[in-house]
Amino acid sequence: MIISVSRRGDIPRFRFDWFIERLNAGFVDVVNPFNAAQIRRLSLLPDDAEVFVFWTRDPRPILAHAGQLEKAGRRFYIMVTVTGYPAVLEPNVPPAETICAAMNQAARIIGKQRVIWRYDPVFISSITNSDFHRNNFNVLARRLQGSVSRVIISRYDGYKSAQRRVAKLEQKGILTMTPNENINALLGGIAETARAAGMEIQSCAADETVTGLDIKPGACIDAELIRDLWGIESGGRDKNQRPRCRCAQSVD
Repeated sequence: MIISVSRRGDIPRFRFDWFIERLNAGFVDVVNPFNAAQIRRLSLLPDDAEVFVFWTRDPRPILAHAGQLEKAGRRFYIMVTVTGYPAVLEPNVPPAETICAAMNQAARIIGKQRVIWRYDPVFISSITNSDFHRNNFNVLARRLQGSVSRVIISRYDGYKSAQRRVAKLEQKGILTMTPNENINALLGGIAETARAAGMEIQSCAADETVTGLDIKPGACIDAELIRDLWGIESGGRDKNQRPRCRCAQSVD
């Protein structure tokens, strides 16, 4: 069983001590986010929890326990979102250079195959236009070169909660959305920069137009990567995710 930690919130950044406590206890009770009365007890014993996939904006708490996890033979890889966006878009996010340094350290400890960079989403606006993304991605790619073998990108998807936040910023005159920019040209340029830095570039739940840019359709919970790293077979595609999502089955 693959354990996703977590799509719902940044447990590694904010609650990793709690996670280690539950790991030592051997189980965790997971509440259904749509029905608080429905609780599932999930085994975290090594025979049951075969692989952990960590999602975070700050891997430093994981690094503090990496030796313990490695010594115990717990299999895991880390996906780190680092975009370097202006603080008005991403308040309370650690500086990009700090997180890149932590990712470099993680690669030295566990290997670069197990440290994945997410430049996600690619948000186009008056303050994050194509020129911003080209320059910004190039800076981040240089900082991570040699420590990351894969970067995952996705286009901005206007979920209701995100749209409300964007609308407030537009009302305040902080930014305006610029949907007419040629995002395919931008993504193609980002892909070239990634490859020049020695990184495979993949898309997350993208439509078919991205594949024409030589960007491989990717999976965050990646059955192929898990098989290559540890010889573990997953249970096929996770049908509970978005239609274009290629992630393997996991429990969050």
